[in-house]
Amino acid sequence: MDCLERCPKGAISYALRRRGGGVTSAVGVASAGETVASSQENMGRRTFVSLVGLTLGSVAMAQKDKLVDGGLTVLEDKKPPRRTTPIVPPGASSLSQFRKHCTGCQLCVAQCPNGVLRPSADLLSLMQPEMSYERGYCRPECTRCSHVCPAGAIRPISPEDKSSVQIGHAVWVRERCLPVSEGVSCGNCARHCPVGAIRMVRLDPEDKTSALIPTVFEERCIGCGACENLCPVRPLSAIYVEGHEAHKFN
Repeated sequence: MDCLERCPKGAISYALRRRGGGVTSAVGVASAGETVASSQENMGRRTFVSLVGLTLGSVAMAQKDKLVDGGLTVLEDKKPPRRTTPIVPPGASSLSQFRKHCTGCQLCVAQCPNGVLRPSADLLSLMQPEMSYERGYCRPECTRCSHVCPAGAIRPISPEDKSSVQIGHAVWVRERCLPVSEGVSCGNCARHCPVGAIRMVRLDPEDKTSALIPTVFEERCIGCGACENLCPVRPLSAIYVEGHEAHKFN
């Protein structure tokens, strides 16, 4: 924008121009017969920078508002738990088979509609995809990754077969769970489990007024991560998925 201030004739201006129903910005050059724009229309570099600053500030505030729950509390981003065994997609059969064949091409990462797959930062499997559930969960009806893998690391699988493959199992963390830590009812994990692997039971079986807590039936759990993703506890969920070295079949 140096040209705005250095032009001795004031022939260059920065102004807002309406185009196609919207407002766009443009740098205009005055011809010999044109009248130089008025001071209100002719904005110098400082005015332009101020406008940009205000715009960026508004965008930042808008982004901040997205993190606020009803204006009462700031929502923290979810963090991935420390899993003993990484989770790999159904169709991979096992962690060793997946790592042996995966080339790290990122096709499955790009095609995952739920944001579950992302490149690993582990030196032993650098750039090979692994699953985590901070941004979504592996929906039972989705098999897209198994149909785009060119290396055979994830073999094609049907939604019906996928629903019977256990890629991991849910683990409940007692001290983080809201009925235990806050004394309030929740049950979000049980309500959203697509295979009914989580049920709510009394914290104290002898007390019918005690809070309800989740219990996991590992033989039914497929490791989809719905419970982990939809758990309201932050930054670490009160329930998470631990991967299986070799996938199991119901």
